[in-house]
Amino acid sequence: MRLFGATITALDEAVQNGGDPLELIDEAVGWHRLVAAKAQVDALADLAGEDALVTATERYATLRRFSPAFLDAFTFKASGTGTALIKAIDVIRDANTRKSRDLPDGVPLPFPNRQWKRLITESGRIDRRRYEIAIMATLRDRLRAGDVWIEGTRNYQRFDAYLLGRRDAAKVADVLPFDSNAASYLADRARNLDWRLRRFAKQLKTNKLEGVSLERDRLKLQQMPPVTPPEAEALDRKLDTLLPRVRITELLLEVAERTGFLNAFRDLRSGKEHDNPSTVLAAILADGTNLGLERMANASEGVSYAQLAWTHNWYLSPENYQAALAMIISAHHELPFARHWGAGTSSSSDGQFFRSGRSRSGAADVNAKYGAEPGVKIYSHLSDHFASFGSRIMSATAGEAPYVLDGLVLGAGNLPLHEHYTDTGGATDHVFALCHLLGFRFAPRLRDIGDRKLGSIAAPSTYKGIENLMGRTIKTAAIEADWDDIVRIVASIKDGTVAPSVILRKLAAYKRQNRLDFALAELGRIERTLFTLDWLEQPELRRACQAGLNKGEARHTLAAAIYTNRQGRFTDRSLENQEFRASGLNLLIAAISYWNTVYLDRAAQHLNAVGTTFDAALLAHLSPMGWAHISLTGDYLWEQARRLPAGEFHPLNEPMARLKRVA
Repeated sequence: MRLFGATITALDEAVQNGGDPLELIDEAVGWHRLVAAKAQVDALADLAGEDALVTATERYATLRRFSPAFLDAFTFKASGTGTALIKAIDVIRDANTRKSRDLPDGVPLPFPNRQWKRLITESGRIDRRRYEIAIMATLRDRLRAGDVWIEGTRNYQRFDAYLLGRRDAAKVADVLPFDSNAASYLADRARNLDWRLRRFAKQLKTNKLEGVSLERDRLKLQQMPPVTPPEAEALDRKLDTLLPRVRITELLLEVAERTGFLNAFRDLRSGKEHDNPSTVLAAILADGTNLGLERMANASEGVSYAQLAWTHNWYLSPENYQAALAMIISAHHELPFARHWGAGTSSSSDGQFFRSGRSRSGAADVNAKYGAEPGVKIYSHLSDHFASFGSRIMSATAGEAPYVLDGLVLGAGNLPLHEHYTDTGGATDHVFALCHLLGFRFAPRLRDIGDRKLGSIAAPSTYKGIENLMGRTIKTAAIEADWDDIVRIVASIKDGTVAPSVILRKLAAYKRQNRLDFALAELGRIERTLFTLDWLEQPELRRACQAGLNKGEARHTLAAAIYTNRQGRFTDRSLENQEFRASGLNLLIAAISYWNTVYLDRAAQHLNAVGTTFDAALLAHLSPMGWAHISLTGDYLWEQARRLPAGEFHPLNEPMARLKRVA
C-alpha cells in the first residue's frame, strides 16, 4: 500500500507540474518495484474477493476434531440478542448427539454478516459445514467481547463483571483527574481544541513552526538531527574504561545487598526467606539468561539441580518477581546520578521480538514485521532513569496498544510518571483517551504524522488555511451518550479492578460494544489532535520522545546480550514458563542498570577528583545499559564471588590502581 501511495503521489505531481508520469514513477518509486509487486497484488485481490467463511470451510475436518467436545464441556450463557447464538449451539449439540449430518429448517442465524446468511442457505437448505463454522467463529468473537460468557471463568466473564459497580465507580470518579460531568468536560475540551487549531493555523501561515511547513496542502516535517555531541561519546568511553570488571555473580550479590531485593523471594507456603541466597540468584539467572535449571546447576559451584528445582518451585513466583523488581526500581530512582537522565516522571515502552524453538507453523506466515519464523514479543516499560519497571509476554502478531497502559497502571508502582512515549505500534485513539483520563500525557512517535488528519468539534471550514488538514467532525453526541460507561471503565482501571488491556481487547472484540468503543475512540480523537498540535509546535517534545525511545533501544540491546542461551530462543511452550523467563530477564536488566548507575557516579567523581574536567550536561547522554565490563557467561562461582562489606565498593578500573594491585 505504501508503494501504491508513492505511485499516486508521483502521478499527482505529474498532473500538477506537467511532467512525464512514467519518468516520475520510475524516479520516485522504481518501475521494476511496481512490476515485482504485481504477483503480491493479484494474490491479495484474490484473497479479498473470497469470503472467509468459504475459505474456512476447507478446514472443516480440523474443526470437527475438537468442536463437539468443546461445546459439551461448557455451559454458555448470554443475554439479549446473544440468546439466539445459545439456541444455535443447542441445535448443533443435538445434531451431534443424534449423529445427524443434516440440520432442521428454521435454525437460528445469529450472524451480523448478511453474506454469511446467504452462503449458508444458498443451496436451498442449511449447509451444515458452513453453519457450524460460522457458529464457532461467532462464539469465539462473543466470548472475547463478554457478550457470551461462562460462569466461573476468569477470562470469559460477562462484560459488566470486569467493571466496578456503578455506585463504587462513582466514588472512584471523584478522585479522577478530569471533570466527571460530561457537558462541562466536553465544553472545556471544545474551547481548548478550537483555540489550539486557530493558533496553529496562524503559526503555520506565518512560518513560525520550527521544522514544519505546508506544501501543496500537505504537512512537511523535517527530521530531527542527532542530539548526542561527540564530547559525550568521548566522556562515555572514559567512564566505561573506569568501571570495575565484575562477574554477574558478584554484581547480583552486591545489588541484593544494596537494595534488599532477595527479601521478596520468600517461601510460597511459610513466607520464610531462603537460607542460601546464592541458590535464589542462580535460579533467577537460569530464567534470565535462558540457560535453564539443569545447565545452570552444571555451570554453578556449590548449587545442585535439586536445590535449584526446589527453589524455583517454592520461592520464584510472578508476585515475588514483581516485588523484587519494585525494590530495585525504587532504589534506582533514589540514586542522585540518575537525575542526569530526567526528572523520573517520564517513561517509554516497546516490544522486542524473540524467536521461539517451535517448528514453523501456519501462524507465523501472517507475521509481516518479523518474517516467517515463529516467536513471541516481550513488551517492556522503561523509566527515563533507565529503570526497567515492567515486562510481559505477548503474541508476536498482537497489537501493542492494549498493553501500553498495563505497565503504567499496574507495573509502575510508586513512580511519579506523567509522560509516556511509544512508537507507532502503541498508539490508538483509545489509548490517547484512557491515558488522558487517567492523568498521563501520551506522546507517541507517529509514523507519517504529516498525513494524519486533525479532528475538530466545530466545522472544519472554520479553520481557514488548514481545511485540507482536517478530518471529519468529532461526534461529541456519541461521547455524551456513553459518558457514564466511559467514566465507569476509567474508574475500574484506576481502582485496579481490571487491567487496561483486558478492557481494550473486549471493546474491540465484537459489535455489541461498538457504540461504547466508538465513543471512546471519538474522545481519543480530541486528545490525538491536541497531541499532534503539540508535536508540530514543540521541537523539544519531538526530541524528548526520540531520546526516550532510544533508551528503550539500549534496553533491547542489553536484553539480547543477556538472553543468549539456546540461541536466544524461547523454547518453553507454556505461557507461565515464558513469563518466568521474561521476569528473570527483566530483573537482570534492572539490576545491571542499577549497578552501572552506582559506578558511573563513582567514575565521574573520580574524573573530577583527578582534575579531568567535563561539562556535567554531557552526563545526560550516557547510558547505564552497557555490559562489556560484566562477565555474563562462564562458570558461576557463587562461593568464590567477592562479597563487599557494608558501605564498601569495588575499586574502579584505573591504571595506577591496577599497577598497585599487581605489585
